[in-house]
Amino acid sequence: MEIDRTQCPDFFLDYILYITVTKSLSSRTVQEYYLDIRLFLKYLRMMQDPQYQDMDDLQQIPIRDMRVSMLEQVQLQDLYNYLYYVTEERENHDRARGRKVSALRSFFGYLFHHQNVISHDPTERLELPSPKKTLPRYLTLEQSQQLLQSLDTAYPERDYCILTLFLNCGIRLSELVGLNLTDINMKEAKMRVLGKGNKERMVYLNDACMDALQAYLKVRELPEGSTEKAVFLSKRHTRISKRRVQQIVETALEQADLGGQGYSTHKLRHTAATLMYQYGNVDALTLKEVLGHASTSTTEIYTHLSNQILKHATDSSPLAHFEKQKKEGEEENH
Repeated sequence: MEIDRTQCPDFFLDYILYITVTKSLSSRTVQEYYLDIRLFLKYLRMMQDPQYQDMDDLQQIPIRDMRVSMLEQVQLQDLYNYLYYVTEERENHDRARGRKVSALRSFFGYLFHHQNVISHDPTERLELPSPKKTLPRYLTLEQSQQLLQSLDTAYPERDYCILTLFLNCGIRLSELVGLNLTDINMKEAKMRVLGKGNKERMVYLNDACMDALQAYLKVRELPEGSTEKAVFLSKRHTRISKRRVQQIVETALEQADLGGQGYSTHKLRHTAATLMYQYGNVDALTLKEVLGHASTSTTEIYTHLSNQILKHATDSSPLAHFEKQKKEGEEENH
């Protein structure tokens, strides 16, 4: 794939020329950096410009008219959000994310140190955390209840249903957005979801999910003649976008005083799995099937234990209340 210079802003082309001529990077590395930075700029455009926030395909977002001033607003958290995006939506693994970090450091370092066109380098403290050594972040049961109780939006039935499915079923963002009416079996209280690798699985619906779905479907309206089959609709009566769902969750978190703490749609998936494990006595093998994981090694990150559960496990030992019987004549030793 060649570099399409007609679709790149001037500051991006200058950077490509710099790493090609001045830094003498290999053509393969230049190509990889080009693709990584181009994707980042499209992602940034989507996040900053409302007219592109309903687009799921970043490749359709133009960047030719972007100005370098747009990069002035980039903060460290934006970069981590981007890395989260490529992990969840594009399934980038450690090596690919590591290369993207290198590309971002090179790009912003060039703009800040060599061109002096931005006032700070947001990559100076950018690290690539190892997900294997960290426990997933999740809402407690009380916080989950608070999130559902505090919701106040223009589309309450739809948004409450979205939160309920995330928190009870542990489905992915892409799985929720991709739901069609034909995937919901209200009679048998289950739904079919299309997971990673186009693998289908059945997810069973509890009473809370059924109530939320029934309430939403009663008010789900379409213009006359529309044949839209998506379960969740935007205000334009088309399939809701991933970005819009993320905004709904972000708003709900703010209303519940849980905003700015690193929670997201994927953290609600963590929450669902954790609550199933903590309160439902669900083992890792069952969670694997519920969450649609390929192996239990992935599921094991959800089965982290709270101190309360660890204490309960110890207290539940059959020897927890054992007391040694004193022998006749034995005095208590203080």
